[in-house]
Amino acid sequence: MCSQRERAWVTTAPVESWGVVLVCTQAPPNTPSHYPHRPERPYPGGQGALPVCDIEVLGFEVDAVNSVQFSNHTGYSHWKGQVLNSDELHELYDGLKLNDVNKYDYVLTGYTRDKSFLAMVVDIVRELKQQNPRLVYVCDPVMGDKWNGEGSMYVPEDLLPVYREKVVPVADIITPNQFEAELLSGRKIHSEEEALAVMDVLHSMGPDTVVITSSDLLSARGSSYLIALGSQRTRTPDGSVVTQRIRMEMRKVDAVFVGTGDLFAAMLLAWTHRHPNNLKVACEKTVSAMHHVLQRTIKCARARAGEGLKPSPAQLELRMVQSKKDIENPEIVVQATVL
Repeated sequence: MCSQRERAWVTTAPVESWGVVLVCTQAPPNTPSHYPHRPERPYPGGQGALPVCDIEVLGFEVDAVNSVQFSNHTGYSHWKGQVLNSDELHELYDGLKLNDVNKYDYVLTGYTRDKSFLAMVVDIVRELKQQNPRLVYVCDPVMGDKWNGEGSMYVPEDLLPVYREKVVPVADIITPNQFEAELLSGRKIHSEEEALAVMDVLHSMGPDTVVITSSDLLSARGSSYLIALGSQRTRTPDGSVVTQRIRMEMRKVDAVFVGTGDLFAAMLLAWTHRHPNNLKVACEKTVSAMHHVLQRTIKCARARAGEGLKPSPAQLELRMVQSKKDIENPEIVVQATVL
């Protein structure tokens, strides 16, 4: 017996983030399998369809669009492939519309290098929200990161105003790292108080849920811990707004992984669906699932590399299939503190 499941649209790419993911909470009747533009392997040569794998495991129906089609993610020395442009994205979406299967409950977006593609995503999200006002758009604004305290963008700079002016205002949930949150808000973060102020600025731009997935803020538990912060605004029946703020401290892993941003955004989508008004629980399950995946990955990578040797990018591919049970029902190992 088949049960109805969530449906989503995802754009993916085989780098640290992907393109577009369309997610549905209920599959329409008499609808064929919705995988018209997914590669056959879960994450070819890298983590290309990582969010697809994560969300499907948790019971969602997913349509994925690759914003790039690469042989492997760019953590390797070499890669080959193509970049999807806005016209090609529009053509794919038109195919869904012509078959009347463009009915979604969530949209999840990540890495892209083309501002016209990003603007087309916004147009599609707006159209989908017109036909389903309850649709939730989860955006991972992949633009750059900090290394040794210095931030730099690894996408063209002309994407920043598109994110600020078009994408963030239509997003419901955003998952920037500290550097991306600073870019979007125009403010620097040197303390927890400044981070909370930045999240307030981002709330004012549109999203009700903001999670700064990583930061260089110092943890009271020592330099081996990483701090993430979250803020969620919910509206009560009387119209007032209640804000929940949380802090999470996670032990760092001494390795460079590709796909952790994908994993975080996908898990957060799934667990906020299950716990829509409890950011604390949603983030605890998200981060705990990530912890189990990363620990399994680094253990396996070190075993394959050999004692004293640094694991290769291939050996550090996230062990998603082996972590299926942890994704479905993560043991809570990271507790969030309500601020």
